[in-house]
Amino acid sequence: MPTRVVLAPMAGVSVQAFRRQGRRFGAGLVCSEMVSCAGIEHRNERTLGYLRVAADEHPLAIQIFGSEPRVMAEAARMVAAAGADIVDINFGCPVRKVTKTGAGATLLDDPERACRIVEAVAGAVQVPVSVKMRRGLENGSRRCLEVGPRLVESGAQTLTLHPRSAKQMYTGEADHSLTAELAALVDVPVIASGDITSRAKAQAVLAATGAAAVMVGRAAQGNPWAVQEILEGDGAEPSREEVVAELVLFMRETVRELGDRRAGGFLKKFYGWYLGRGRFPRPFKQELVLLETVGEVEARLFAEVPGARFVLARIEQEQPVADEILLDGMPISIYGGG
Repeated sequence: MPTRVVLAPMAGVSVQAFRRQGRRFGAGLVCSEMVSCAGIEHRNERTLGYLRVAADEHPLAIQIFGSEPRVMAEAARMVAAAGADIVDINFGCPVRKVTKTGAGATLLDDPERACRIVEAVAGAVQVPVSVKMRRGLENGSRRCLEVGPRLVESGAQTLTLHPRSAKQMYTGEADHSLTAELAALVDVPVIASGDITSRAKAQAVLAATGAAAVMVGRAAQGNPWAVQEILEGDGAEPSREEVVAELVLFMRETVRELGDRRAGGFLKKFYGWYLGRGRFPRPFKQELVLLETVGEVEARLFAEVPGARFVLARIEQEQPVADEILLDGMPISIYGGG
């Protein structure tokens, strides 16, 4: 990893456009959103679409989730074939539709199965295997300290800890004293996740925990400058031209990846993320959400900030073309957005 900042895997966020942007702003490792192993096994078209990999994303971790060791191992093989540098296993998702299947954070309460999954995945691929987990299911749980070392014995070569409980979701504060305890228990790198919002916080967590790196999640949503600030300490607010240029580039890449129809709905939350933080008036953000097409949103943005066109042209000139790896046998329509 060229830097000690990891861009977190986030469902409904970590599309290829998000990852490529994160790398441009200095993230040393980027991660896909979690990919369903059942979806891979059944060759679900939308699931396979998550396995698009561009040449400038590396190093890249692709995260998988599931509850059956055999299915997870087969998914790991496909993920590695798609170009992942790391196969990441999700033992942290607290969302009900994931945990009710026996996947995600639920596996922290089933350490035997969790270890079998890690062993199966590690045995199936040549690339490193990492695990992302929560502290446990219940508030105050210390289950991660019991399970973490066993996962390493089973083949995990990196652990990422988000020291909130699954019950907490994203409320309260991340208890990084647990991160420090975990880092002292295992002889593999530990990545600290949770509440990493500034360079000062990142430095404090690294110093206090002995973690190898920090993971940035919600702070980078619509705000890649957060990654840059953590790395360089430059907290200068981007200009309106820079904000609109980055948003339009993100929109164009998302349309290329998802197609016009899916991208239209997917992008709506990003308008508020990019244009918030006092950068643009609230009525303007609300106006964009009401527009019917991504093309109309782009035109309205450029009408509001004409100078963004020149900033965008410079960024596009500097950014390499997304040279994607296409797996044989995948439905071609996922690459054309059809």
